[in-house]
Amino acid sequence: MSETPSGPQEQGGAYWYGGDDSSVALLSALRSFRMADQDLRRRMSEGMDMNTTDLAALRFVIARELGGETVTPRGLAEHLHISGPSVSKLLDRLTASGHLRRAPHPADGRSRIVIATDHAHSQVRERLSRMHERMLEIARHVPEESRTAAIAFLEAMAAHLDSEAVPAQLTPSQE
Repeated sequence: MSETPSGPQEQGGAYWYGGDDSSVALLSALRSFRMADQDLRRRMSEGMDMNTTDLAALRFVIARELGGETVTPRGLAEHLHISGPSVSKLLDRLTASGHLRRAPHPADGRSRIVIATDHAHSQVRERLSRMHERMLEIARHVPEESRTAAIAFLEAMAAHLDSEAVPAQLTPSQE
């Protein structure tokens, strides 16, 4: 981030909200984190020879399994915000690659659940363990007295982004 007479510069341009206080610096740091996270997910998906939606599905299924929950194709579609036919294609790809498998639902014989294979668990663990350890180390360097405020800030930002309506479609200039 660099300074201009009009305030802080974000990659490619100035923020549309004014000010040069630490709040803008905090938002800039958050934006930098989000961009780095998106780039990491892209690199990981390329390294695993799958698209980012497939990787997001795999991470979701594994996280739910580790939490003792089952995942249905419908639940996966809702989480990824994709249609039923799209999730079917995704499951076909990840089943063919040996990352996921479909199984009968334990409580509803008419339904299916999605399960991550041992191969998927080992691939994700291999790629994420060192990164997660380093992230935990970085988090431990945040002073104890600042953690409550940091958690509240991040949760409030997440809640705001989750609740934000889809903006109206951009229209071409009439000039």
